[in-house]
Amino acid sequence: MTRESSATYPPLNTLKPVADDVWIVDGPTIEFGMPWPKMPFPTRMTVIRLDGDNLFIHSPTPLTATLMAEVEAIGTPRWIVGPNRIHYWWIPEWREVFPDARIHLAPRIREQADGRIDFATAELDRDRGYPWDTAIATLPVSGTFMTEVEFFHRPSRTLVLTDFIENFEPGKFDTWWMRWLTRLGGAQDPDGQMPRDMRLTYSKQKPQLKAAVEQMIAWNPERVILAHGRWYPANGTAELRRAFRWLLE
Repeated sequence: MTRESSATYPPLNTLKPVADDVWIVDGPTIEFGMPWPKMPFPTRMTVIRLDGDNLFIHSPTPLTATLMAEVEAIGTPRWIVGPNRIHYWWIPEWREVFPDARIHLAPRIREQADGRIDFATAELDRDRGYPWDTAIATLPVSGTFMTEVEFFHRPSRTLVLTDFIENFEPGKFDTWWMRWLTRLGGAQDPDGQMPRDMRLTYSKQKPQLKAAVEQMIAWNPERVILAHGRWYPANGTAELRRAFRWLLE
């Protein structure tokens, strides 16, 4: 279920330039979590343009008529990506409008989507062999609950994460208990990190997780885009070291 709330980053449903050939779109909140309480998660899509007008669509937000016109003005969606098993909500909507786009999904999305993904897709289960390889590096990181696939746009030095870092601003929440939950979960600005419940799902793969974080640091990103909360337009490598100090130390 989606709704508007103070947790969002207006203006919504519009392209916002980040770097050359890179945009974000801030979307509505989606209520997510235990049966109770559910938290309003602000959503964010990343759009990267490759090879003239080919668009890489990461974790799509709702496709409004205005947004569709903006997207078509900068290029043609060629690849639509679901980067982990819980980021698939609006992929069917985009696929209906752009039927020629190839859908690439992280492992276990079909299981999570419970029948909503009823069309042909390709699985994001390797680190190369994709049509975007020359410009975007692909890094799948597997845990016991899910695989999250990270992407690094080399020309702009932009790292695109999904839930590996969440950075909720306490001033954007309406109630004390939402502020308390994000702080307890280790996902509150200015010290957003991998949420503690997600860390547990990688406890058996800690060496692999550390190697993946070290790879991201080695890319030396200038900026880090997150799906939820305040993202990092500068000092991306330093933010990675801060957010993952619990793993690197």
